[in-house]
Amino acid sequence: MKVAASSLRKGSVVDMDGKLYVVLSAQNIHPGKGTPVTQLDMRRISDGVKVSERYRTTEQVERAFVDEREYTFLYEDGEGFHFMNPENYDQIVVPPDVVGDAAVWLQDGMAVHVSTHEGVPIAMELPSRVTFEITDTEPVVKGQTASSSYKPATLSNGQRIMVPPYITAGTRVVILTEDGSYVERAKD
Repeated sequence: MKVAASSLRKGSVVDMDGKLYVVLSAQNIHPGKGTPVTQLDMRRISDGVKVSERYRTTEQVERAFVDEREYTFLYEDGEGFHFMNPENYDQIVVPPDVVGDAAVWLQDGMAVHVSTHEGVPIAMELPSRVTFEITDTEPVVKGQTASSSYKPATLSNGQRIMVPPYITAGTRVVILTEDGSYVERAKD
């Protein structure tokens, strides 16, 4: 299916010369003079090679048909990351290179969106926020203001993040999966 280059977003899959590419970032550039262009940074799904392409915003690009479904994370082993379709209980294995940096935020039973093309997993999208427990943090230093200073803390998955001084070990916190930053205390 042909679509305008300017309509592509992160996660879109395009077919160029018979090879599939997943869009890592899409930026529409409108110079003062000249034609507006769309800058696409993409990764070839077959071998992971990254490419950068520029299209006029009106140019047509072949968009590949991708099946995106919600799956439940089960476990990780030597083969990869195992997910289950909650509707029919079918399981798929997503290779580590598709999961990428998102692996640290996966939790048992977490619902994620997995995109497949002809049955092969090509992309995965996590929920935007996850909740973890703080296992270790530095004690509060008297005289610190809560608004401007943060202190390091370790999450139950081993990741280190920066949290406000009033957060203590054992507190459950909400984290943005996009950049691993602290959002708020969990309300549970």
